[in-house]
Amino acid sequence: MSWRDAWFIGRKDFRYAIRGKEAIVWIFLTPVLFFYFIGTVTGGVGLMGDTEAKRPLAVHAGSTPGFLLRELVERLDENGFEVIVVGTEEALARHELRLRIPEAFTERVLAGEETPLTVQRREQDVTSQLDDVRLGRAVYTLLADIVAAAEAGESPTPESFERLHATARALTLRVQPAGERRSVPTGFDQSVPGILVMFTMIVLLTSGSSGLVVERRTGVLRRLASAPISRGELVLGKWLGRLGLAIVQIAVALLFGSVVFRMDWGPDVGMVGVVLLGWAAFCASLGLLLGVLARTEGQAVGLGILFANGLAALGGCWWPIEVTSPGMQALARWLPTGWAMDAMHQLISYRAGPASAVGSLLLLLAAAVAVGWFAARRFRYE
Repeated sequence: MSWRDAWFIGRKDFRYAIRGKEAIVWIFLTPVLFFYFIGTVTGGVGLMGDTEAKRPLAVHAGSTPGFLLRELVERLDENGFEVIVVGTEEALARHELRLRIPEAFTERVLAGEETPLTVQRREQDVTSQLDDVRLGRAVYTLLADIVAAAEAGESPTPESFERLHATARALTLRVQPAGERRSVPTGFDQSVPGILVMFTMIVLLTSGSSGLVVERRTGVLRRLASAPISRGELVLGKWLGRLGLAIVQIAVALLFGSVVFRMDWGPDVGMVGVVLLGWAAFCASLGLLLGVLARTEGQAVGLGILFANGLAALGGCWWPIEVTSPGMQALARWLPTGWAMDAMHQLISYRAGPASAVGSLLLLLAAAVAVGWFAARRFRYE
């Protein structure tokens, strides 16, 4: 086999594919939009009940809220809110999450009157239930302290609350991890690797496969059959061209993820690159196989988009697979997208070291070889 001839075919295929308008849009534009959209939607959401950034909460309490407002604000802060006390309804309406407290808040609570607090938000989103839990916890904690002060024979006052806080608790709960702590990736930590994996597959299963169908339909492959180049060299060249397209897609995503979205690829960025090369090899083989099997360009593109999106959703590219059911997580372990995303999470989010991604990398390489071998066996000139 002549590597020179295979390299010539691969280089020409790559140059032809990269000039296509569809490839330019899918490689350079669409992934960035998805990075931003998915990363913004899931940004700041602690899917395991943990957030680093505090959630902004606007509070309006009228003109005479009393000292219990300060106590409530402290508890809201302890429960992950960045409290913004506003003085007018107009200022309150400018915020996304709002808490309206009735007039004479402290006076009504201490008098035993029903004092409803009203939570308003512009729209329901993935953080709404978590917000409600934290708001309720802050309110019930304040209520418990009022009861505790009364049980101690004191009237609730700022001084009695200070003494209550200084009192040693008879029962405390200490929480510590049993092993290495792992937080589920959210925001751009999830969207950048996930969309990178998904769009690499989309590009290779659409542009990478349809190009081969066009060459078969227009007779280019028949003419190559009469050239002094073997079938194996031709197939290898086609695979190399698609590998180059995948590498460009990955490089562009890495660049935009690092520069625009400040993505931290972790301490093992070299291993991340190796895993992504394994993913590129698999996608190149899969794109070649679909180009061999598809009968028309529409069939190649349609099946490519269907397979890519289905594997992306089931493999954890759209959301962390760790938050799904055990059955879905088990399914992801049988999918190439699941192997790629598991390796990304181990290296980037969990900082588990290069050895943690070796299993997924070997599976990707084995799948690339198997799919490529099958594509070579089924390759046809017309």
